[in-house]
Amino acid sequence: MDQSLPSASAVPADTLLRQRLDRAIAQVNEVLVGKNRAVRMAFACALAGGHLLVEDVPGVGKTTLAHALAATLGLTFRRIQFTSDLLPTDIVGVSVFDRDSGGFQFQPGPIFAQLLLADEINRATPKTQSALLEAMAEGQVTVDGASRALPQPFFVVATQNPLDMAGTYPLPDSQLDRFMLRIALDYPGAEAERRLLTGEDRSGMVSRLPPCLSASDIVALRQRARAITASPALIDYVQALVTASRKHHDIRTGLSPRAGLALLAAARAWALLGNRDYTLPEDVQAVFVAVAGHRLIPARTLARDALAQTLLDTVAVE
Repeated sequence: MDQSLPSASAVPADTLLRQRLDRAIAQVNEVLVGKNRAVRMAFACALAGGHLLVEDVPGVGKTTLAHALAATLGLTFRRIQFTSDLLPTDIVGVSVFDRDSGGFQFQPGPIFAQLLLADEINRATPKTQSALLEAMAEGQVTVDGASRALPQPFFVVATQNPLDMAGTYPLPDSQLDRFMLRIALDYPGAEAERRLLTGEDRSGMVSRLPPCLSASDIVALRQRARAITASPALIDYVQALVTASRKHHDIRTGLSPRAGLALLAAARAWALLGNRDYTLPEDVQAVFVAVAGHRLIPARTLARDALAQTLLDTVAVE
């Protein structure tokens, strides 16, 4: 045996966890060809303890991303296909009478998973959409007056198509606010599309993906992300962006304190992905549009992401 090579036990636990994280990101990038930034955003969201909204046209890989994340992160996975006749009990579960016990027994719904794919979330009614609010905010659901904790870590990936509005119910702002990041996958570049056309079917690839991380790894990485240093100057920058959103003449409703916390958490996770233990203004800038765009309410007909980019362009780093 080559004594110059360290044994697995000699490698620090932090290093091993970092290696597994890098391997996980690389694996998802193999499936989502040419979507490196979107994949990095998805990992940042998961490590920041938030929830992800993927909004784009059909067929660009939204569902594939969720499946690949679940397999790679080693999380239990459930998918809910949102439709107009879906009921809240179809999501959270229902109590049914049990003859043998003479009482009601709770039958958990598909929300009791570590990674939940809410597919085409805006096709369900607002009442059904609201069944996710408590779960996404508090990691629990309340049924028949009893609160039931969800598996941890709990991560919602929701998809919606912004163009096909027939038979859809746009997400209310209170629901949008529960998503830490909103991203788009966009069409692939020419080289990436060529790889898709000549390569293996993506669903077959996803079915064979081995887990690179575990639920306990995700919990540990979330703890590490929360411990990333944010200097007073960095906090000043975050606060300046939030304040500017509330004073801009084209914005009717600016960013809330919750949005500021989400921005800071996402920036810390982005720094962790960059293998740093401190946060830079560049980390805030990298995630700002994804955090802020869907939360801003324009005063007139303007694109939300464009408003977020305007704020980013006008607020200086002191």
